[in-house]
Amino acid sequence: MKYNTLKIFRRRRNARKKIQTTEKIIQAVIIGLMLALVLLVGCSYRMVPNETKIEYGTTATDSKNDKLQEKKFITQSWKWVK
Repeated sequence: MKYNTLKIFRRRRNARKKIQTTEKIIQAVIIGLMLALVLLVGCSYRMVPNETKIEYGTTATDSKNDKLQEKKFITQSWKWVK
């Protein structure tokens, strides 16, 4: 009787291990498929410049050294296009 009980517990433990490894494999496959889907969908879009602004000018004199300060700015926005 004692021997049969140990056999049953051993079989049950082995079955649980198989289920856990199967679940991990299924999770890995699902994550891989999702990653592949994201990469395939992402390849059909590209980024292109939407608007570019260039600002150049001088400001009032600086009180420390009495020189004009120059301002130079370039700003650019992007958009997704298929």
